[in-house]
Amino acid sequence: MASGSIDLGSYLTYLTRRQEVVASNIANADTPGYKTRDVEMPGDFSSVFAQLTPIATETAGLATHNDGNNVNIDRESRLLAENDIRFNLATQLLKSKIKMLRSAIDEGRSS
Repeated sequence: MASGSIDLGSYLTYLTRRQEVVASNIANADTPGYKTRDVEMPGDFSSVFAQLTPIATETAGLATHNDGNNVNIDRESRLLAENDIRFNLATQLLKSKIKMLRSAIDEGRSS
C-alpha cells in the first residue's frame, strides 16, 4: 500500500463500527443516564485495526438532559448521514480497485 493511502478494508471496518455505535445512541435516546458514545477516526489505521473492533468511547462536551441522558438526535442523524456518504465512497473506491485488478489479470491471460 502506498504511503499516505488509507487501507479501505480497515476504513470500512471503522465506518461499520461507527454506524453501530451511532445507531445504539439513537436507540438509547430515551434511556435515563445513557451517555453518547462514538468511535474516533484514527490517524493510523494499520495500528488501530490490529484490534478486532474499534473502541467506542463516551463523547464529551454534550449537553445533558434532566434525566442524565446526553443523546442529541439531530447530531446522531447528521453522523449517520455523513457515515453513509463515507461508506458509499469507500465502497465505490474498493469496486474501482477490484475492477483495475481484474483488468490487469485479464490482460495477463491474453498475453
